[in-house]
Amino acid sequence: MSTRARPAAPAANDPGVAALVEHFLDTADVTHDRDVVRGIVQAMLELARGDASRLDLKLARAALGEMAEAFQMFAPYRDVRKVTVFGSARTGPPDRTYELARKLAARFAVEGWMVVTGAGPGIMAAGNEGAGEAMAIGVNIRLPGEAEPNEWIAENSKLVEMKYFFTRKLMLIKESSGFLVLPGGFGTLDECFELLTLLQTGKAEPAPIVLVDSPGERYWHGWEDFVTAQVYGRGFADPVEAALYRITDDIDQAVREILGFHRNYHSRRFVRDTMVIRLRYAPTDLELTSLSATFADICSARGIWRTGPYPVERADHDHLELARVALEFNRVHHGRLRQLIDALNALSPPGAATLARR
Repeated sequence: MSTRARPAAPAANDPGVAALVEHFLDTADVTHDRDVVRGIVQAMLELARGDASRLDLKLARAALGEMAEAFQMFAPYRDVRKVTVFGSARTGPPDRTYELARKLAARFAVEGWMVVTGAGPGIMAAGNEGAGEAMAIGVNIRLPGEAEPNEWIAENSKLVEMKYFFTRKLMLIKESSGFLVLPGGFGTLDECFELLTLLQTGKAEPAPIVLVDSPGERYWHGWEDFVTAQVYGRGFADPVEAALYRITDDIDQAVREILGFHRNYHSRRFVRDTMVIRLRYAPTDLELTSLSATFADICSARGIWRTGPYPVERADHDHLELARVALEFNRVHHGRLRQLIDALNALSPPGAATLARR
């Protein structure tokens, strides 16, 4: 029995199709980032004309819909620093790890940071409880037996629910400037290793990760023993990648680690092969010379130099008020990049020496 092949649909870049796409964008009044929206529509058309199954198409539709809903929920808080709290869904009160997570979330809320959790029970509930209604954000996953968000976020407008783990992980990581990981099971370890992988490969923006134990416990030190012996020890990763995380059982130290990461460092941006690091205050000439020598292994012979905003940054009005240094980063040794950021954060602000003598 023969099967007739489906006639090939016109490609998304076919002149007739392209004209229809432009008409669609005009009708929808798409003006902002029109080139990007055009690319999304064209990608959907290519997906539709290919050999994707109905299940493939439904997955793409649901994932894009979930991301659209989450982006809209996060949008009003884009300029507010956020910390994401990970940990076991099975750890509830009166466990001291639950109380530790609650206190940590409360501390960050006082500092003006919003607290993002997976919106489920256990450590996620502790994070939402500690943050309070105004500072809590939840990104829930629909699971059998754990379908409902916890009581501290369930009625909050800053809650989004998702079907897929990969879209949920994106939103738990994408918006945050720091991460607290408390002890947990496979899901928590998955989130921890995903975070480390994204930072190690440069697929996520530099950010501090704090692995938090309850006082006297060795969950994360036991984890580090395994990583040191079986990952670093066998050459599966460079020991310098240990700079990407800190382990502590002290609330004050955990808070200082995340806040301190942003003491001077603000953000970075690539301009072709040059990485521009935006800072609250720039190094002196002497400090630049020292930094260039110390981190010569991760940048070109030019070293690290002071710069103003590049033309593309000016065109985007991209934090023009900040100081800048630049380097041609090799894009490989991200543990060393973290050490460079730590060194920049350790610099004294201008005038500090004068103030200290008074």
